[in-house]
Amino acid sequence: MDPLILSRWQFAMTSIYHFLFVPLTLGLGWFVAFMQTRYYQTKDETFHKMAKFWGKLFLINFAMGVVTGIVQEFQFGMNWSEYSRFVGDIFGAPLAIEALLAFFLESIFLGVWIFGEGKVPEKVHLAAIWLAAIGSNLSALWILLANGWMQHPVGYVIDPTTGRPMLNDFLALITNPKGWLFFGHTIAVGLAMASFVILGVSAYHLARKSNVDFFKRSFQIAAIVGLVAALLVIIDGDEQGKYVYETQPMKMASIEALWNTEQPASFSILTIGDLSGKKEVWSLRVPGVTSLLACNNLTCAVQGVNDIQAQYQQQYGPGDYIPLMVFTYWGFRFMITVGFLMVILAVIFLFALRGDLTKVKWMKWVPWVIVLPYIATTSGWIVTEIGRQPWIVQGLLKVQDAVSPNLTTVDLLISLIGYVVVYGTLAVADFYLMKKYAILGPDAAMTESVDAAPSVIGGQD
Repeated sequence: MDPLILSRWQFAMTSIYHFLFVPLTLGLGWFVAFMQTRYYQTKDETFHKMAKFWGKLFLINFAMGVVTGIVQEFQFGMNWSEYSRFVGDIFGAPLAIEALLAFFLESIFLGVWIFGEGKVPEKVHLAAIWLAAIGSNLSALWILLANGWMQHPVGYVIDPTTGRPMLNDFLALITNPKGWLFFGHTIAVGLAMASFVILGVSAYHLARKSNVDFFKRSFQIAAIVGLVAALLVIIDGDEQGKYVYETQPMKMASIEALWNTEQPASFSILTIGDLSGKKEVWSLRVPGVTSLLACNNLTCAVQGVNDIQAQYQQQYGPGDYIPLMVFTYWGFRFMITVGFLMVILAVIFLFALRGDLTKVKWMKWVPWVIVLPYIATTSGWIVTEIGRQPWIVQGLLKVQDAVSPNLTTVDLLISLIGYVVVYGTLAVADFYLMKKYAILGPDAAMTESVDAAPSVIGGQD
């Protein structure tokens, strides 16, 4: 019932919920833009239907992302006012640019695409969906650059009067490798998630021999993009691991449950801890593999949790600098297991395309692959955010010092219960709409108005 704990639970819940919609929006926008382009190039009505059908699912998801993103921003001032004061001089520029991209570029051009078909020139209509997709991804870039700064602060000086960081090198902020690694990873994740959603919905219809040509084309495009995107996710994730080794050694050690510094460092196949989540009971390890992941060789040293804890106590003062390792350890393993599974499945789907998909007996089970990228992305963000605890800004501000000082337990219980109820209702509505229009198929998308579009089209945060 501590206000800090309740604030953390609330932000974790709303953040994870929000990010259920963001990657699909980022990825599906590119698919719709491609399909719209192919329609204007070929005048093939199937591509027209594809743009309309997948575009309707894109809009439903987009609207939910807008609603949940606005709540995220409100929490910075309501629950985390000390954090907002601390980072305000840094985040002012990127978040202002993000807002302009989200609420102007995305909303204007998405509105033109939704309502402008047949009313504006074809080239303008086509450009609108491309600009909406580009705007969504650029919007994500600025959010990820801000988050990258929290993970690896650069381009700042500490104001001697206020003790807060002040931006003195905007170029360093926007070229921060951490932010760009996040961005590349997120774009690949978005394409992978969109691909597996398309694969799942297409498989549902192919198993029922419904609109076979339409869904076979969709399945083929998604299988190709899904394989490439899943491989890029793994490659970029490997690069992120090496950067974590350099800039956030405690996160690296907690991911591998590495308690003592090793050279070479072993990789945990299975580690069992006690109920505290911060003590090893038993482990099975493979020598040298963590060194390979961290440094591209089998000989480098990787610091252990105990050594880093002692170092941080000397550097930052007394305290517990070890994250809850049960989340970082298992979250990482869920993420990489699902990632490799997605690669394997994409290869299987590509081979299946050589035959008649309507006769593939296991096609009826393929719709379940939709859940895989959601498991992977949720696990990945849990690892990213819990792995830097107790810091909210690495090395500069702890979470306990970032919460609003005047919050009460009653305030937080009311808002937390309210969010659970409202978000639960929205989740049911979103699932219902997505399922309804996915099952109805492309003909319904062509004959019905775009009633899934929000009344006020906003940006993805």
